[in-house]
Amino acid sequence: MKAFISTLLGYDPERKDLDSGILGVVKAYYGCVEAQGRGTFHCHMLVWVEGGLNPNEIKKRALSNHESDVEFGKRLLAFLDDTISNSIPEDPDPRVTVPSDNHHPCSVRGMPLESDVDSLSAERQKDLRNIVLQCQSHSHSKTCFKYWRGPPEPKTCRFDLHEDNFRAISSFDPETGEIHLRCLNGLVNNFNTTMIEALRNNMDIKFIGSGASAKGILYYITDYITKSQLKTHIAFAMLELAVKKLGEYNPLEDEITTRAKRMLQKYAYAMISQQELSAQQVASYLLDFEDHFTSHSYRNFYWTSFENFINKEDPSPECYPSKFSASSPENTEIDDDSESESGDGDEPDLVFLNDLLDGQPEDSDGTADMGDAEEEIRVSFDGSGKLVPMGNQLADYQQRGKELNHSLQVI
Repeated sequence: MKAFISTLLGYDPERKDLDSGILGVVKAYYGCVEAQGRGTFHCHMLVWVEGGLNPNEIKKRALSNHESDVEFGKRLLAFLDDTISNSIPEDPDPRVTVPSDNHHPCSVRGMPLESDVDSLSAERQKDLRNIVLQCQSHSHSKTCFKYWRGPPEPKTCRFDLHEDNFRAISSFDPETGEIHLRCLNGLVNNFNTTMIEALRNNMDIKFIGSGASAKGILYYITDYITKSQLKTHIAFAMLELAVKKLGEYNPLEDEITTRAKRMLQKYAYAMISQQELSAQQVASYLLDFEDHFTSHSYRNFYWTSFENFINKEDPSPECYPSKFSASSPENTEIDDDSESESGDGDEPDLVFLNDLLDGQPEDSDGTADMGDAEEEIRVSFDGSGKLVPMGNQLADYQQRGKELNHSLQVI
């Protein structure tokens, strides 16, 4: 991975060497290493290229008819067509032989660059053809349709690979500005020629452009980066095993705090003993190999306080439907005598409105509001023993000065 980053991506942490890599001048990257069910390692990586625009800017320029924006669109599509391929290379000459003809392409090295210039081009194309056929070509299996619920739902491959996914040229959607990349073979996964020749394994490469597809890619990447290696159903099975080993609770013999500590210990032991690890994962842990690769260091961001604040100020109807069902007009009866209780016919009853917004009366035993907890202020002692308030990221963000409006935290 380090050789891939330094050689193919051409990333220079000191920003002194501006010679671009195969994707351009890389200014940042972040990749997470994950193991498949059979133990094979793979890496999901985001790469930021110098001069790259964000999806909104690309959409704006794609929909513009200004001459400079039209030229920009043509250059961007040409760059993407040159960088991303999805077709099987032609066989240059049946008489040309390469090591990957008789062995799996992933098990042999690529063609030596010291070969004769005239024959090297044909040999590289033949070798590339073998790699693509073996690693990038898709054939449907039961796994492709395991989420299909049957007729009348259309039967589509969950990897979005199909013979009908043909597109002769890349283009922008004139209505949405979304990029539709060229697809010459609907059953071949995207690849970069230089990368796959050097890495010699299955790969995928996508451009985060504009439109709905960009949002889908971002969700997919975010989901993978934040995914826990310990699956939920496995964690619950381990917890059940720990409870069984702990036995029945006896109030005459067991103390609550002691029993709780023993349960946590047994749960931790069960999690360690029952978790399945492949030989590759064990070797990686013992050799202290990286589980992620990044060009930058980051500060911890405690998202929970921000999320609770947003849920309290503007609760989501999808996440908290009980709030909105309780406050909907058809489920709410307003007392006509509220004027006399409030003392002012022009002012609403604030207490009543708060009850509606909360979605639950005070005596309700329903689910607790996620954002209704009182604000917690933490304190500590300084060097002289005086009581001082501790830092709070939410408060720091809310009370930030105007000079910080364009800081990275805001962006």
